[in-house]
Parts: sequence; structure tokens; C-alpha cells
Amino acid sequence: MNPKEIIESGESEITEFKTSLAEWRDVVETVSAFSNRSGGRVFIGVADNCDIIGVDIGKNTIEKLANQIKQNTDPVTYPSIRVEEIGGKQGKQVIVVDVEESKPKPVLAFGRAVIRVGKSNQKLGYEGIRNLALQTSRVYWDERICEGVGLADIDKEKVRRYLERREEIRKVSKPEKMNIETLLLNIGAAKSINGETKPTNAGILFFGKNPQRFVLQSQLRTARFAGRTLTRDFLDRLDCSGVLWEMVEQAEDFVRKNIRLFGFRTEYSFQRIDKLEYPIKAVREAIINALIHRNYSEPADTRVAIFDDRIEIISPGSFPKGVTPEKPKHVPVNPVLCQLMYDIGLIEKYGSGIYMINELCDEWGIPRPEYELSEVETAVSFRSGGKAIVIGEIEKTGVELNERQKKALQYVLEKGFITNRSYQELNDVGKKTAYLELSGLIEKGLLLSTGKGRSVRYVARF
Repeated sequence: MNPKEIIESGESEITEFKTSLAEWRDVVETVSAFSNRSGGRVFIGVADNCDIIGVDIGKNTIEKLANQIKQNTDPVTYPSIRVEEIGGKQGKQVIVVDVEESKPKPVLAFGRAVIRVGKSNQKLGYEGIRNLALQTSRVYWDERICEGVGLADIDKEKVRRYLERREEIRKVSKPEKMNIETLLLNIGAAKSINGETKPTNAGILFFGKNPQRFVLQSQLRTARFAGRTLTRDFLDRLDCSGVLWEMVEQAEDFVRKNIRLFGFRTEYSFQRIDKLEYPIKAVREAIINALIHRNYSEPADTRVAIFDDRIEIISPGSFPKGVTPEKPKHVPVNPVLCQLMYDIGLIEKYGSGIYMINELCDEWGIPRPEYELSEVETAVSFRSGGKAIVIGEIEKTGVELNERQKKALQYVLEKGFITNRSYQELNDVGKKTAYLELSGLIEKGLLLSTGKGRSVRYVARF
């Protein structure tokens, strides 16, 4: 895209607008933030709403800006700075600062470390700075030796189950004679240090007898709250423990137990049709993503919180650089854990998880999940479709409903009941039409009338 097209696209994780050179300190900070992420571009002379204001370019303008960036970044950063005429010769002049990703990280601005998250720059704390430095050295957390752990802490039965599952799913034959040390070394679950084999963090999280003893933050906390806000009132809770795939199973069972099951019958279906409030497969995929893509250097747990209107899955750390919920890519934060989960069929390797989650939510009739990203954590929220998801299932059974009847069913689902007068007002029809169409919903087994005379109410039978 040319500069004008980029500006029209608005600010993003790689694009920032500044109205004038008076904001040079913000420019320096953004250069630091882009350097610590995947690079980006600063346009000076453009408003937040994408209006091109332009800047006056003097003899030493570019040199002065370059010096301001050089003098206030550490390590010193030398971005490309140029002037663009937006709109041809009669257009306005805009300064464009092109920033590349820095190899040594973090890059400080005015002695502080910042990083680009979404459309904003966020200050990095001690852990964030430490994590950036680790990224530079290319040592992944799951590849490191797990401190205080030996081969005696590995559960051979879990290794056996892994091999059986890998053979079943990926058609990789089990070794005839299993040597635990050799196997763990081959799959990245252990490393040899001075002739001694030590389990890695991935090894203990996947095959450990008691992973939480050594990696306390690997615990998965789940809770069902009363209402729609985070309170101290739990209706149910479970602290999942064990290896990763065991915690996935525990969390899935907990979610099933704590979400609603909608059921109904129609005149065309003698069997009861049941449908869970959320697509379990999508929620399960999000939980798996939270466990394998999280930042284990952070001391916080992964959490699953169930409310009346949503499920939230929160994990420490943000998306990898260059990856967004809108454009997911396979960039593993913990590559060994990803490979092991792939081996047993819990994930695929193509960055398809988010696409699959979206498709499942579309099919289920609930909104696609919302993502809230920060430097500290990632939150994924599934919004409940309520009983409204049932209407789509009703139509699949062959029941024919006109648009007025669909609106009436939605009204009942939201309000709890409907009256003849309410039906008239909702659909702008007369009393007789309302009566006939409400009676039709009763005949189809969808509504039930209660009361007599003017007190008649129609309630859902599902």
C-alpha cells in the first residue's frame, strides 16, 4: 500500500499518527515500542481520525528529529526518516518514520521500556523486560531445564500413554524397547547436562508426577460465579492440576457441569432435542491455546471464569509479535509443548485454532469470541446466546415460523412470557391475527398458555 492508503486504514499495531513535531517525545516512545515488537511506521502530520494535517519542513527538521531519537533511545536506534507529499505536488508534507524490529531487546526510551500492544504503547515492568531479553537469546521457556527436577519425577505411565496416543493419531510407531532417557531427549522433554539427563519445563508439564510442585503457576483455576461480575461468591470452583492434557479434561468437565442445557420438543420431533449454551469444542480449544501459548515466566495462573452471560479464559502474556486474533499465525511461544500436544491430536500446526473457534461459534448461533490483549495477559470471552440459540435449532427440525412468530419467541426468551396485546404491539397486527399465530405456536409445541381471560400469558415450553 502507498502512504495515503496506509493512513486511510487507521492506526494499528504497526501504524501510529502524530499531529505535529511538538509530540516528538511520543514519537521517540513509539520508536521504542515498535523496535521491541515487530517494527512499524510513525506518520507525523496526521490526526487520529486519519485527517492529513501536514507539517512545515525546515532546513534541519529531519536532522533534529533523528538526533532526538538517537539521544533518547538505548541501545541507540536509527530509523529511516523521510518526507512524503500526500496528494501530489499540491498535497501536504508528512514525515514518515520507518522503524525495524530491533535484534537486541529491550530498546529503552528515556530510560523506560515500552512495547506496542494493539494501537497503544504499554510500559514494561521487570518481567516484561526480562521476557524480551529472553526472546532475544532465543531460549524458549519450555526448552529450559526445570530446576530441582530429576528423571525420578517423570511418570512412566504418562509416557506410555503419550506413545500410544501418538501412534494412534499420528501413526508414529512405538519403540520396541522404550528407553525413557533417550525418548525424552529426542522429543525435547529432557536435556543432557554434564552427562546427566534432566527434564525440561516441557517434560515436567507433560509427563511429570506432580507438575505443580515445580511449576506452581501451571495450575488451571476454574470457577462459576453468581451473576455477571467477579465476586467472592462462587457457585462452584475447581483448581485443575496434573499434566497439561489432564487439566484440559478436568476443565472441560467443569465447563459442561456449569453451563446451561437447553431442551425442547416440537410437533415434528417426538424426541427431546438438547443443546448446550456454548460449543464445548470451541471452549476447549481456547483453553488449550491458553495453556500452551501462555507466558510461563509470569507467576500468574491460567483462569477460566464462568458467569451468567459469558465465559472468560485468561492467560498470562500477549500474542506473539506479528500475530493478532484477526490474522492468526502458527508462531509457538512454547514450541516443545506445541509439538507434544500436536503428537496426541489436541492441536494442529497451522494456526487454525482461532478459525475453528469462530466457525464453531457461527454454527452454534453465538457471537464470535472477543479478545482483550495487554502486555500482561490475554483474555478471551465467549458471550452466551441465551435461549435464543434454540430458535435456530427449532427451524432445523422442520417447524415453519413466520418472522412475527420468531420475534415473539425471542420476546418470550427475553421477558419470560408474552400476552396477546404484547404480540399485537410487537408485530403491529390485530387481536385476531395475534390470537391465531400464538395458537399456532402452541400447536407446534413451542408455547404454553397460562391463566384465563385477559390474564392469559404465553410461556415457553423449552
